[in-house]
Amino acid sequence: MITASAPISKEVLEFLKLAFCCPILEAYGLSETSGPVTLTLKEDPISGTIGGPMQHVAIRLKDLPELDYRITDKPFPRGEICARSPCITSGYFMRPDKTAEAFDSEGYLVTGDVGVIYPNGTIRILDRSKNIFKLSQGEYVAPEKVENIFIQSKYIA
Repeated sequence: MITASAPISKEVLEFLKLAFCCPILEAYGLSETSGPVTLTLKEDPISGTIGGPMQHVAIRLKDLPELDYRITDKPFPRGEICARSPCITSGYFMRPDKTAEAFDSEGYLVTGDVGVIYPNGTIRILDRSKNIFKLSQGEYVAPEKVENIFIQSKYIA
């Protein structure tokens, strides 16, 4: 089985693997990639990653110093996930401004997802760079994390 479209929690993925008694692969892609750019392997026993790049895809990370994510981070590099491949769109129809925003100077699509790359080549999504904002005190906040706490309350709709 394959799951895609939105992140699935590690706990839910583990439960589904046990319930269905089969491997469940997690794919990662965007509308601009016309399909997956990464895929977990059925042999990989660790849940919580989006796997490694597909054969036709080059992936790299971009520093986000304002969020303190750098490709030089130890023990593993962290940063914004960028991808380049023949399966990725070359741009937005009649929107050179949006195309310039979405691609770097080397033709990599800047996904807006923050990830970490492990030594075996698998990637784990940490956050969305576009969904993080700076408070007046200088702290960075990811509203999804706060929202996930709020939606657990029966008093908040």
